Amino acid sequence: MTYSYFKDDNGNEYPKWTTKKLGEIATFSKGKGISKSDITENGEFECIRYGELYTYYGEVIDEIKSRTNSKYENLVFSEANDVIIPASGETQIDIAKASCVIKSGVALGSDLNIIKTENNGIFLSYYLNNKKKKDIANLAQGISVVHLYSSQLALLDIDLPCIEEQTKIANFLMVIDEKINHCQSQIANTGVWKKGLLQQMFI
Repeated sequence: MTYSYFKDDNGNEYPKWTTKKLGEIATFSKGKGISKSDITENGEFECIRYGELYTYYGEVIDEIKSRTNSKYENLVFSEANDVIIPASGETQIDIAKASCVIKSGVALGSDLNIIKTENNGIFLSYYLNNKKKKDIANLAQGISVVHLYSSQLALLDIDLPCIEEQTKIANFLMVIDEKINHCQSQIANTGVWKKGLLQQMFI
């Protein structure tokens, strides 16, 4: 059991965290379709492929990288607050990656486990990626290709604060990530400026 780190707006402590199985607070489904060849720049539907979780997305997905023209009836679409985790990958630790899709109507590709919950999906993504990453990795099975099944995820023990504290934690962590992204952008821009300056100095 974990104790609260935040206080409510009246300065009172939140209730103690409770331990539950992920399957007690969530339902599971799978994505569908969307191969690499289905991706097109001006596609009708925004979409997410499982490989993009490794290379592009963090805990929160608010801007979508890819689009597809795959037929509507051949796709599975997100609901805001869905948490997605790869269903297969090359290594156990790589597959232990959760992201929360905060937009509805995004097509979710095959090899994605979809977790639907009334809890805060952003909090759950941060929690799974940090506190439970090794536990999720240990659930994955396989040698050349590892697989992660919803039946395994359902048995995962998780510690949960109340919804209000989940939201406060999620908002706090998102602000930190925004600051990190801003600093990284400043570093990149400064590097470009330095490169241009050096080119002018040593013509």
